[in-house]
Amino acid sequence: MFIQTERTPNPATLKFLPGCPVMESKTANFTDPADAQHSPLAMLLFAVEGITGVFLGSDFITVTKADDKDWDVMKPQVLGAIMEHFQSGNPVISGEAERPSAGEGAAAGSLSAQIKELIDTRVRPAVAQDGGDIIFKGFENGIVYLHMQGSCSGCPSSTATLKHGIENMLRYYIPEVTEVRAVD
Repeated sequence: MFIQTERTPNPATLKFLPGCPVMESKTANFTDPADAQHSPLAMLLFAVEGITGVFLGSDFITVTKADDKDWDVMKPQVLGAIMEHFQSGNPVISGEAERPSAGEGAAAGSLSAQIKELIDTRVRPAVAQDGGDIIFKGFENGIVYLHMQGSCSGCPSSTATLKHGIENMLRYYIPEVTEVRAVD
């Protein structure tokens, strides 16, 4: 098995591409081992000392390390954990009911539905290339609330992405949007 590795705009994260599907649909974000109990892959990764986050995308895995750790030391351990998981035949997610996507249930044609559609079609594919994801959480009083995951979470350039990229694009297409804010 050959696993490619890519840097992301966030120096604390690396993107790993195992060359096979990771998540069939949706994504999964784990910020600590307690959250990862239903993911054998995430549990193996959290067993590597210094791992602080695991994000699972369609065909990639983004791993976040503690600031005091070095990728030169950790990268071989992470590659080993990913290889071990995929060779084991274990599922990526097990025993967990399908979670609804963030923002589901917005009435078709509503402003929230239009915003979610723009995020899903224009923003999410771009940030997935950098090993992250942005989830629509809501729209209220002109403010769009987004949750950043994977390499986007804690990335030094994420504020610029939100304010100059996403906010400007949404304001262009939907004049009712006045601001974009990140939420946890």
